[in-house]
Amino acid sequence: EIQRLIGRSLRSVVNLELLGEIQIKIDCDVIQADGGTRTASITGAWVALHDAVKFLMLKGKVTRNPIVEQIAAISCGIVGGQALIDLDYYEDSSAEVDANFVLTESKKIVEIQTTSEKKVLSKDEFLNLYQIMENEIDILFKKQLDIIS
Repeated sequence: EIQRLIGRSLRSVVNLELLGEIQIKIDCDVIQADGGTRTASITGAWVALHDAVKFLMLKGKVTRNPIVEQIAAISCGIVGGQALIDLDYYEDSSAEVDANFVLTESKKIVEIQTTSEKKVLSKDEFLNLYQIMENEIDILFKKQLDIIS
């Protein structure tokens, strides 16, 4: 499931026609699979994808950058009735609601996974989680750019 989530997320921001027959494999070792590690894998995988494309362009294997936009992912949840962001293992395992958001830098939605673990989620609670996530995800986009520059 995590492998497919990461693959779908990366493919969503790549013009695959520009890669032609080239296949890029990115290995993400998710040691402890809570919401925070899967979303960190997506955010880090975008950096690895950027580096792979940069290498291919330097070698002349790709003439135009096929990456059309940045993506990042972040986990949120409701724990003890409180909305939290970037859940650690303990928070994730005791969350009443668990959510993972994958967005592009322009705030287009790539994927949202939301699960009611111990209680159903109201529309207002969902919108609150979305707002919290949207306010914080720019930090991840900036960190990605800091790493690749």
